Amino acid sequence: MFAVLHRAFARSRSHALALALCVASALAFADDAAPLDQRIAEIRELNRFVPERALPQLEALESEARAAPLAQRVEFLNQLAMARHLLGHHPQSFALANELIAIGREHDHAGALAKGLLLQGYSAFAQHRPGEAHRLIWEAEKLANATDDIDLRVRATISSGESYAEDGNLPLALERLQAATSLARRKGDPVHVVMALNALVRLYTKMREPEKGFGLLDEALAAAEKAQSPGRMATIRNAEYGLAIDTGQPERALKALQEGLALERSIGAERRVVVSLINLSDFYLKTGDFVNAASFGEQAVTAAHPLNDRALDATAHLNLGQAYLGTGRLAEGKRQIERGMAGYEEIGNKPELQTALVEYGLALERAGDLPGALKAYHRERKISNELFERRRQKAMLDLQEKYEGDKKQRQIELLRSENLIKSTEIDNRRLQQRVWWLVVAVFALAATVVGLLYRKVRQANAKLHEKNRELKQQSVRDPLTGLYNRRHFLEYMRTPPQAQEAADGAPGGALFLLDVDHFKSINDTHGHAAGDAVLTTIAARLCDILHETDMIVRWGGEEFLAYLPTAPAGKAGLDEVAERILAGIGATVINHGGTALSVNVSIGYAPFPLSVGKQRLAWERVVNLVDMALYLAKSHGRNRAYGVRGFADDRLASIDAIEQNLEHAWRAGQVELSVVMGERDLPRAANG
Repeated sequence: MFAVLHRAFARSRSHALALALCVASALAFADDAAPLDQRIAEIRELNRFVPERALPQLEALESEARAAPLAQRVEFLNQLAMARHLLGHHPQSFALANELIAIGREHDHAGALAKGLLLQGYSAFAQHRPGEAHRLIWEAEKLANATDDIDLRVRATISSGESYAEDGNLPLALERLQAATSLARRKGDPVHVVMALNALVRLYTKMREPEKGFGLLDEALAAAEKAQSPGRMATIRNAEYGLAIDTGQPERALKALQEGLALERSIGAERRVVVSLINLSDFYLKTGDFVNAASFGEQAVTAAHPLNDRALDATAHLNLGQAYLGTGRLAEGKRQIERGMAGYEEIGNKPELQTALVEYGLALERAGDLPGALKAYHRERKISNELFERRRQKAMLDLQEKYEGDKKQRQIELLRSENLIKSTEIDNRRLQQRVWWLVVAVFALAATVVGLLYRKVRQANAKLHEKNRELKQQSVRDPLTGLYNRRHFLEYMRTPPQAQEAADGAPGGALFLLDVDHFKSINDTHGHAAGDAVLTTIAARLCDILHETDMIVRWGGEEFLAYLPTAPAGKAGLDEVAERILAGIGATVINHGGTALSVNVSIGYAPFPLSVGKQRLAWERVVNLVDMALYLAKSHGRNRAYGVRGFADDRLASIDAIEQNLEHAWRAGQVELSVVMGERDLPRAANG
């Protein structure tokens, strides 16, 4: 939507056509006699694909354009702000967007307001504030539809549809993009037709309806040729790449990428060239051709360097690093990946950094570097928890804001009541001065009023008490799943629970840590609303599977922790609990938006309390062991549980060494593990 990098997405005519856009723009710049609106219009298409060349031309027009009539001034500011945005000059772009909004309000110009809000939305998205971006885009669309500016209406409707898609509302996204396509076809401008069809093809790719996407490609290419826009043809080739790669057509996908790259190079669209090089590197990573992946990764790093675009540079280094890992160059690969992740940290893109760490861990795992993969896993878990905590804090702030609003309203009502009392007292004194025989009646009235006010105050205090109770309840519960939150569990464990007895009289207690398998792909494919539905369903199933006395905690983004104070004693008992959880969640079907979803989990577990010899381990160390057992379950195939049964020989067992590398300790006989398989596999014990 906002001209950002999509790592997995990135028929041409003659070279003369590829140069048509640049030649037309250069002639427009040279022809000072042409009307201003014509010169701005001819720069606009160049601006979309080669903003670094459009910007000087726009700056040369600035003095003339700012003195021009309102409509020309608005479109000039819109193009200047867009050039700044595409080049990553976000403060300047935001200032120009504010100028457009000010003009729109001063002149009651809906088009200027809509363009300013669209630009603010694009800037917010580029700076990783999608919620704010979507709100601005939807507001801009309403204003745009009140104008007769077809270009603005098409662009705003497309941006609105893509915002709904990013928000997980695919039906509404489809409705908006189909509306944009109908409007573009009706008006007949081939550029608008290409824009709308390109967005619709990408949506069909996301909706897993590739046949509908393929059905639009020929129309889109014909419109791009009619528009004589090699840049638009390149965007269609990139969309074709996404369809082909998702439908298992690697040869078609590669051809589409290569043709798109050639078109982008022919018009000097350097930023888009870097994106295509990154996509080519990503393509070869997906197909296991690490030599070609490294070659295109090196080209992407070299091409990205002069652009001073941190996001492009970071992604290029990440792909190059993964390619190096695939060819066995571990040290170089790690260095490149760390540089890429440093870039994401610098620009504050935590979600992309989390994704990079997941891929990094899997690449290290394939390369046989399990300690490195474990470190990447823990770094990813830390970021996941930070993002989860940020969302939880936002929910708490929203609740607190609502509570403060209710409290302020009660204070206003009390002040009004106090003013009423004062007014009553003044009236009473006047009545005493005028008519002495009304004193008794006035006192009776005053008593009635005070009684009513007292009753109101009592009711207000009762409501305040109830709100305080609700707020306290919210402070210990996760707002999405209703489970206990991590903070409550930490408070609970400040006073370590006493070991309790299981049903057979033996000491009981256990800690289970669960992580949803492939949760990111659910969010990417079906939207975050589907991810939320998965989490709430799993939370409900855990409550059904475990006992009422068990404490179930939402530990992080897609992680759950369960403390079972009276778990069945012995290895078989805990293995049976793990088997019940795997089977119960694996058999659950989650219906969301007409789609049936099913998920599995990976589990790590251990008895609690747990001792090494006579030393009882702190609960934090037990959770750490359980977390490493969970990592083993993930790295050994997922949909399974690894349980710490105990320590084979106190003389051999070093808890510090075990915490460093649980699998090595298991193989060395220092620790005993159980393995429980999901689906139809039977549980089995493992002793190394």
